Amino acid sequence: MNFLTKAAPIIFVLLWSTGFIGSKLGAPYIDPLVFLTVRFALVLPILFVLALLLTRTWPKSPTAILHCLVTGMLVHGVYLGGVFWAIKQGMPAGASSIIVGLQPVLTALIAVMLLSETVSRKHWISMAIGACGLVLVLGPKFDISGTGITVITISAVLVSVAAISLGTVYQKRFAAKTDLLAATIWQYVGALMFTTPLTLFETWQITWSGELIFAMGWLVLVLSVGAILLLMLLIREGAVSQVASLFYLVPVATAVESYFLFDETLTLIQIAGMALIIGAVLVIRKSPQKS
Repeated sequence: MNFLTKAAPIIFVLLWSTGFIGSKLGAPYIDPLVFLTVRFALVLPILFVLALLLTRTWPKSPTAILHCLVTGMLVHGVYLGGVFWAIKQGMPAGASSIIVGLQPVLTALIAVMLLSETVSRKHWISMAIGACGLVLVLGPKFDISGTGITVITISAVLVSVAAISLGTVYQKRFAAKTDLLAATIWQYVGALMFTTPLTLFETWQITWSGELIFAMGWLVLVLSVGAILLLMLLIREGAVSQVASLFYLVPVATAVESYFLFDETLTLIQIAGMALIIGAVLVIRKSPQKS
């Protein structure tokens, strides 16, 4: 477990960054909230089987289960639902990514207020540098030529960022001691409780192409099982503000993956931004954890 804890940040970033790739592959064949609902529904039996084999303790009190449901609604349902919906309405992915980049700073602020975590001046400065690097990485992807950047779509992404920021802090505060597998199962139940009613406003016409099947399988197994369990482990083992800083690295990994998979450009400005982000995150990760 010690090795997994040390390797988890790198593995998490690599896995989480592929979410963009999977979503991009599957988006043309299915509506966003239907996509998420099917994805969450497929995850549950897989986690349940794993839990039967590996889990010894299940949350028994209604309060513990409620905390897991709330975390799931925030981290999976509201966050992914809001971002997917905004992009479906025409908001450029680059624009949404820049707004999502507010998450590390917002999470640190919430952690200070609700968990009494101490965030050093060096930590704040590093997060500011990371934010500058994020702008350099995502800036070339920013496109305001379309009509998708509206008050409604911006608000949807802001709500999403607030949801995952609050959700990670909530997990640390109320559900950190719950068994990872058991807690994650209840989280996805909570996510389904949020997304399923909203699919009434979408169409369930799904084109089961090879790309969609691959994307769905990847997102279910790699993201919704592997990456999420690693995220819950990281939250349990470390300061929330340090865990949140890892999300700065996600656009870096995604940009590199898109360069190789989709022939997207990678400019010197973007590479400089990547260097700033990596340096900032290394400083944050080396800072002593205080909570």
